[in-house]
Amino acid sequence: METLVLNAAYQPIARVPWERAITLFFLGKVEIVETYEDRTIRSVSFELRMPSVIRFLRMLVRRKPVIRFSRENVYARDEGRCQYCLKPVTRAEATYDHVVPRSQGGKTNWENIVIACVPCNQAKGGRTPGQAGLRAVAPVKPKKLPETLRLAFRFEKGMPDTWQTWLRDLTYWHGSLDQD
Repeated sequence: METLVLNAAYQPIARVPWERAITLFFLGKVEIVETYEDRTIRSVSFELRMPSVIRFLRMLVRRKPVIRFSRENVYARDEGRCQYCLKPVTRAEATYDHVVPRSQGGKTNWENIVIACVPCNQAKGGRTPGQAGLRAVAPVKPKKLPETLRLAFRFEKGMPDTWQTWLRDLTYWHGSLDQD
């Protein structure tokens, strides 16, 4: 069973195993907001209904997010465009290309990997863009990424009913609006 975790402002931030929720409760870091009606945790000295929703008592300090080097993040950095011809490329059609080929000492890192369409990648082959007559590219490690992915919690079938109150409100405020 899982427990929904709210921050001090009652906003959903995570889902954790019920055991972790109990640990946080006994450490005095959270309060239990909702419990499962049909689940009880028993020990020699106490009995407690299993937490369904918990809330941190203090606001958490957000650490500066580290941008992980991954295919998804390279795609986001390059805004889904081939870096040689600048045409949009779907994730399924995108290839990840070493600007300086590995055969010429190129590394696999932010400063040497770009998104390329299949025709450009094939035309480039094992050469640099200059050697292949393609547009020169100078990829960089991003300081931040476009906000294409957002952690969102939505109430889905099979989730505990006690979560619905907390997740419906989030969908209301962060969902997209219909335009006229």
